[in-house]
Amino acid sequence: MRKSSIALAALAGAVTLAASATVPASAAVSSAGAAPASASATRTLSFRGMNLTIPSGWKVYRKTDQVKVVTGSCLRRTAGYFTPKCDAFWIFGPKVLKYGHEGFSAYTPERPFYPAGDVAQCPFDGRHGQVLGKATVAGLRQVGPGHKAEYRSWAGRCVKYGNGEQTATFAQREWYLPTSRILVVDVWNTPGLAGVLKHATWG
Repeated sequence: MRKSSIALAALAGAVTLAASATVPASAAVSSAGAAPASASATRTLSFRGMNLTIPSGWKVYRKTDQVKVVTGSCLRRTAGYFTPKCDAFWIFGPKVLKYGHEGFSAYTPERPFYPAGDVAQCPFDGRHGQVLGKATVAGLRQVGPGHKAEYRSWAGRCVKYGNGEQTATFAQREWYLPTSRILVVDVWNTPGLAGVLKHATWG
């Protein structure tokens, strides 16, 4: 049992993970094959040789070997990973991936990105915790010409610390490029993100 599940069990008994996650009603549905918007409404985000054409309204915040891309409402735009109530996705490089699993071990795509030693906050409400379950989708995804990512969608649940009651569900989507050592993580089902990654360029 993962440490986060143990922590919740101590508070409220064992939490049974749902077989699959659903997206909150407030989240828009992304289009996996959508092409980038017109050039006049876009700009280029570059990270370790990967170039993404993103909407000009998305805000980019860089820190060492990571990028936070805010795509909508966000209370604390420059705050770190696990900070709730911020529509955003993250791009991480190898320095971050050294500590990308629970307990701060090195990241591998066989387990979800979870750089914590305890129960992290729910993406939607910091009063609640989150638990990640099994991957509901796994496979390869194209990220520009000649590059394929190992893709996973992990079932996530938000639960009350006091009694383990479920308050929300989400999917943690991950695109991992093993050769480039780049990981993209999204828990907000960001509209158009899959298409942006599919149409990436390199160089």
